[in-house]
Amino acid sequence: MSTPPNNPPNPSQTPSVPTPVASMPTPVASMPGTAAPQSGLNSISLPPRSAQTENWLKRRRFATDMTVTGLSILSTAVVLLPLVAILGYLLFKGASSLNWAFFTRVPAPVGQSGGGMANAILGSGVILGLASLIGIPLGIGAGVFLAEYGRGGVFGNIVRFTADVLNGVPSIVMGIAAYALIVAHQHHFSAFAGGVALAIMMVPTITRTTEEMLATVPSSLREAAFGLGVPKWRTILSVSLRTASPGIITGCMLAFARVAGETAPLLFTALGNQFWSAKLNQPIAALPLQIFVYAESPYDEWHRLAWAGALVLIVLIMVSVTLVRIFANRGVLKGGQ
Repeated sequence: MSTPPNNPPNPSQTPSVPTPVASMPTPVASMPGTAAPQSGLNSISLPPRSAQTENWLKRRRFATDMTVTGLSILSTAVVLLPLVAILGYLLFKGASSLNWAFFTRVPAPVGQSGGGMANAILGSGVILGLASLIGIPLGIGAGVFLAEYGRGGVFGNIVRFTADVLNGVPSIVMGIAAYALIVAHQHHFSAFAGGVALAIMMVPTITRTTEEMLATVPSSLREAAFGLGVPKWRTILSVSLRTASPGIITGCMLAFARVAGETAPLLFTALGNQFWSAKLNQPIAALPLQIFVYAESPYDEWHRLAWAGALVLIVLIMVSVTLVRIFANRGVLKGGQ
């Protein structure tokens, strides 16, 4: 029996199978309040809103907007109220005691009226200036290290943790530490010891603020400087620090304002002085110390001068911070023209 030859099928005789093509419905955007056109099973029809519904939605949006705006204004007033109350009370109690003698004379002896706090104003300027000269460079340098070199490193984490801890240490502990490190070895109180104690308190705040501000500088600015062949140290000085300078200046002013009114550290370091003194190796007067002494006394005259000293201290801090912010906004402290 012969087997028929196995001939290949003719392509022309092979039946063609139609390829299914999925037809997707074309989405059509519909305006709010109008019905979407029917374009298949996936289309959604939105019923039109009535005029009553539209009015209710408008009233709800208006009420929500007014409520949030009112809460914001109330929060701002709550924040500003303590400052306004303190300034108002200080003006009420201390403004009447301010005169030319207050700014030009030293404290009068016990039992005598008059006198002033000229030596305390000078002493506060000396101590705060010394603290700023020590604390601001150290704080900015530590912040630069943490932001540019210490990210993810063990030593950087240790420095960061130490700064956070020091931010919460009581000021009297700082004073005791400065007493043990400086006063005990010098065997006498001094303005230098007071400046060091306040500088130690300034460093943690400036360090963390500098680190956070440098972290906000875009990496593209650094990469652009590197692409031009600028070394890293020059990039940090000319690009990173200049870009972050407004925030860094704000951090320095916060640290300055914090230590300007501290009394406990100065009790263990500067001690105070009833006479003129601007020497760094001698006890020196300061406004917080003089206010503390006068407030503790049983004399009404000294109480009156204590209120005046508190008013002058607050005004000096506000003026200092305001002047620095003005210069910073004009570009003097940012390297501007």
